[in-house]
Amino acid sequence: MADMQPIGVIRTPYVERREAPRQPSAEADETGRIEVEPALSDGLRDLDGFSHITLVFLLDRSEGYELEATPPIDDRAHGVFATRSPRRPNPIGISTVRLERIEGNVLHIRGPDMLDGTPLLDIKPYNPDLAPAGPFRCGWIDEVKGRAPRADRDGRSADGA
Repeated sequence: MADMQPIGVIRTPYVERREAPRQPSAEADETGRIEVEPALSDGLRDLDGFSHITLVFLLDRSEGYELEATPPIDDRAHGVFATRSPRRPNPIGISTVRLERIEGNVLHIRGPDMLDGTPLLDIKPYNPDLAPAGPFRCGWIDEVKGRAPRADRDGRSADGA
């Protein structure tokens, strides 16, 4: 079993689940902050050069899990691993947010979707060059939204156009 300790805490305006947005854009208006443990603040060196960061956090108020979930954009149940439901066998969440600035061991962010006091497990700098080339298929989401597969990073569609 993995032994993980939080590296900090995420502060947001959201106290209850119903207040938090569901997967907002990193450009959303709401702001928050991350308080990294002071002993780990040297690990933040050079992070200020990135516009976006990906947060890995513990969904500490999620109770239990279900192997099927009905997302808010669909009326059908899907396997939990085909959704972003917080009710998972391992309650781990990820979100990409805009990094506004760093002051000591405090990161100011834009676009959080987690609850206030959420334990932070890790921070990764967002690098779009590491994203795989498309075309991308978004399974049932494409079907619900009535759209074709998305183009790759170079703008080519699924049929090569």
